[in-house]
Amino acid sequence: MPLEWYDWAIIACFIALTLAIGLLVSRRAGNSSESFFLSGRNMSWWLLGTSMVATTFATDTPNLVTNIVRTNGVAGNWVWWAFLFTGTLTAFVYARLWHRTGVMTDLEFYEVRYSGQPARALRVFRALYLGVFFNVMVMAGVTLAAIKIGAVMLGLSPLQTVLIAGVVTTVFSAAGGFIGVVLTDLILFVVSMTGAIAAAVVALNLPEVGGLGPLLAHPNVADKLDLLPDFSNWEVALSIFIIPLAVQWWSVWYPGSEPGGGGYVAQRMLAARSDNDAIGAVVFFQVCHYALRPWPWILVALASLVVFPDLASLQAAFPHLDESVIGHDLAYPAMLTFLPAGLMGLVLASLISAYMSTMSSQVNWGASYVVNDVYHRFWRPQASERELVRAGRLTTVVLMALASGLALFLENALQAFSILLTVGAGTGLLFILRWFWWRINAWSEIAAMVISFVVALYMQFAAPEHWSDWFRLVAGVAITTVGWVLVTLLTPATDEKALREFVREVQPGGWGWQRVVKAAAAEGEQLRLPQREANLPAALLCVLLAAIGIYAALFAIGYAIYGQWGVFAVSVLVALTCGATVRRLWQRQPAG
Repeated sequence: MPLEWYDWAIIACFIALTLAIGLLVSRRAGNSSESFFLSGRNMSWWLLGTSMVATTFATDTPNLVTNIVRTNGVAGNWVWWAFLFTGTLTAFVYARLWHRTGVMTDLEFYEVRYSGQPARALRVFRALYLGVFFNVMVMAGVTLAAIKIGAVMLGLSPLQTVLIAGVVTTVFSAAGGFIGVVLTDLILFVVSMTGAIAAAVVALNLPEVGGLGPLLAHPNVADKLDLLPDFSNWEVALSIFIIPLAVQWWSVWYPGSEPGGGGYVAQRMLAARSDNDAIGAVVFFQVCHYALRPWPWILVALASLVVFPDLASLQAAFPHLDESVIGHDLAYPAMLTFLPAGLMGLVLASLISAYMSTMSSQVNWGASYVVNDVYHRFWRPQASERELVRAGRLTTVVLMALASGLALFLENALQAFSILLTVGAGTGLLFILRWFWWRINAWSEIAAMVISFVVALYMQFAAPEHWSDWFRLVAGVAITTVGWVLVTLLTPATDEKALREFVREVQPGGWGWQRVVKAAAAEGEQLRLPQREANLPAALLCVLLAAIGIYAALFAIGYAIYGQWGVFAVSVLVALTCGATVRRLWQRQPAG
């Protein structure tokens, strides 16, 4: 689409501001590896929480939501809404534990929790598996969305988009490190949210749509509005609601929603100045991510069903696009082509900001794994802090190049999402239990990773075609879980000294450490911490109530949009009641 000079001016000013922040903090970021990857561990909850939200405000997320809404309706979003339970569990049970470890990355945790050569091997394996393979997959999905947006809105080829977006993001990320990422995330989130709301307003006021009322009554849209699936269609309800809530949230490892916390979420908890800042950051992230953000995207997706009712209409509207990129996820950038001059520049700036926020967080997090958990730990333990920062910046460039190359071979956002879910299936329960069951060891995690990867390859390329996605997921979870539990019971336990040190420093509490506590007591060492054990039931109650409250807030916004004011009032009451109860319960707990 042709842009006016002021559209380009808005985009140029935004990019210049972002690069300026990265360059201004580059000296501080380069002081040490801790500064480059954790900003000195002195960040406040609201800044870290906003950074988490901005990181997940990726260019591929509105495309994914549009794909889901167009194929399975609004209720189809339960495939990712179900991960809210993972987030509240991380906030109220694991945030304090992570912060107390004092590690640089969540992978350094392995040599705190486990012992011997298996722990060291696991640390390297996970660093490369997650920091490179998984991370590149996520970034490739984000870059794929940028490719589609660039093609639809600017007429750019995939290679042109990859080169332009990749170079700008790489320069910013390599210069500013984590402090640059967090500071710019604050600006990126505001710009991204403003752009998403503006896009929704324009979409609703298109002549073909005619406003909110006509949109909700349109025959292409009316059967897509339900917030819960149609349980008379058991197969659909099972795949998009029952399995995600019953199995997926606790059993699947997915970036940003790791059971027990991990990845860039753990990075931000580790950068917090206190336990409560770590908790507050994660709670703030859950509220914004699930309750506030989805609706502008959903409205654009619903409007797209009126303007582009099927794939044929998308192909007809954009005949210059290759047939391989025509999918339902293309409808979101297609709707953005109707934006007027001026607003077009703002929305494009918001999409660029979403891309840069996610990619800069991912490459900084991935580089922290490669540098801290492989290069420094095993290759160059004598490396100076400046050398480690240089290694981090070089790794940033390499990860961006790998992700950009892979993005040229993917076809749609849902494809990448499904692959990642399958690869992580069955590992989640281990990440939840390893903090509370002494018997889990390094071999448990190695087995879980290997088995889940092999199973994922089978499910993706060799399983019978009639197997549904939900059946593949459940089968993968069952096989992987049985596999790692058997390996746990058949392999040697972690060294007793390491187990006691973990209990002493991290104070996890719970029945799963009773054997370690009793063995230490028999030798005259007191490890029992009654206040921590008494705190766990209250924390779990907070997990449940916080999830219910956030879901109620999500529903309240939806029912307000639908004009169903009675249900809206009930939803608001539930959200406020749950929020007040969680606050009261948590204030009674021992300080972290």
